[in-house]
Amino acid sequence: MTNFANLLQPDRGQPARAITIVAKADFDAWLSAQPPRVRTMAAATRFTAKPGELLICPADDADQWSVACGALEAAGVWDLAGVAARLPEGVYRLADAAPGAAALGWLLAHYRFDRYFSQAEPAPERVLLTPDAATIDDIVRQAEATALVRDLINTPAADMGPAALEAAARTIADAHAVPLAIVSGVDLAEGYPLIDAVGRAADARHAPRLISLEWGNPANPRVAIIGKGITFDSGGLDIKPASGMRLMKKDMGGAAHALGLARLIMAARLPVRLHLLIAAAENAISGDAFRPGDIIRSRKGVTVEIDNTDAEGRLVLADAIARAAEDAPELIIDFATLTGAARVALGPDLPALFANDHALARALSEASVAHDDPVWRLPLWRGYRDMLKSDTADTMNSADSGFAGAITAALFLQGFVPEGTEWAHLDTFAWRATSRPGRPKGGDALGMRAAYAMLKARYPVA
Repeated sequence: MTNFANLLQPDRGQPARAITIVAKADFDAWLSAQPPRVRTMAAATRFTAKPGELLICPADDADQWSVACGALEAAGVWDLAGVAARLPEGVYRLADAAPGAAALGWLLAHYRFDRYFSQAEPAPERVLLTPDAATIDDIVRQAEATALVRDLINTPAADMGPAALEAAARTIADAHAVPLAIVSGVDLAEGYPLIDAVGRAADARHAPRLISLEWGNPANPRVAIIGKGITFDSGGLDIKPASGMRLMKKDMGGAAHALGLARLIMAARLPVRLHLLIAAAENAISGDAFRPGDIIRSRKGVTVEIDNTDAEGRLVLADAIARAAEDAPELIIDFATLTGAARVALGPDLPALFANDHALARALSEASVAHDDPVWRLPLWRGYRDMLKSDTADTMNSADSGFAGAITAALFLQGFVPEGTEWAHLDTFAWRATSRPGRPKGGDALGMRAAYAMLKARYPVA
């Protein structure tokens, strides 16, 4: 992983090239104040301070050039990412302001997933100076957590099965000197029947498991973070078409988000009792695969009729939520690449947010706006619960109507959350189909930083 700590340093007046952020509305006034050589360069390159535009500003000494970049107003999280990606190696500072949140975009412009290249090209190291030295550690941690999420999702399923998710969790646990608990084999079949059913058709190398750890003072408020860890989703016996299966290495994106968020919580030492749970399984096909029409008794005791084996993510989450609920947490947050219906409704950039508490939903939504990590709330519409009715079991795992797929999936999960426990569910795509500054094509953290910001505000460090 890129050493992000090297790329954001305290500004102690050391030599650095200046970067001036020019708001589009201020462009004419800024340009008129520049020397002729800069005005000539701006005209030659058609620089008009549109967001993402960059201008090299020459000086009397050819080696003393500076930089101007366009922005709508002040620099947002991603405005400096495009600048950093186009600059040569060196040391830089903003001319008139602290970088603030834009420092995160600067760092993530250096992210590369190059594990499988025979000869990888490292990104040039562009160091950004900031006068806000107290913010550096947290910004670096957010960059590291985002890079972790991306790395895990980008890794092919052959190298990112349940055992590899366990290894990633163990690395985090070891860094904070907490034990990692693994439930697998017979114990999983007996204690977590839904997780076992989804994963039992996989090869033994990719056997299902529940991965969990607990961290923090037991006297602090208990917070459960849960991730869907379907390391590859064939669809099971309700097999996906080739086009639907192509990106299913990313179906463990919820687990990656949960691991990244847990890492942030522990590194920031938030005053919570963290309970991390990852339900890890590969939804494969074999003679032992679970079938449409099967009825499975969940950990909670609720019986589930399988309507569709491709609605497996909610099954593994249900057992994990039931386990978290046994310790009476104050708050449960789960992340999952759960439904195509959420993507149809909101597209790839907006995770669907469901919450059983209006204040919690508002806090997450406000954090998402403030930190440029958008989410969009969808309703837990009770009237759709009838879509999950079964003639032979307590519930079905999916509705056969084709309507409200994201909502009915969330309603299914809500059935495993105890009354009175605050709960938020983020149905995230965890992937970018096209590259943007600081956000290359591939796996990405969508909704994780918003959740982290909400938790920091809710549980401030004394």
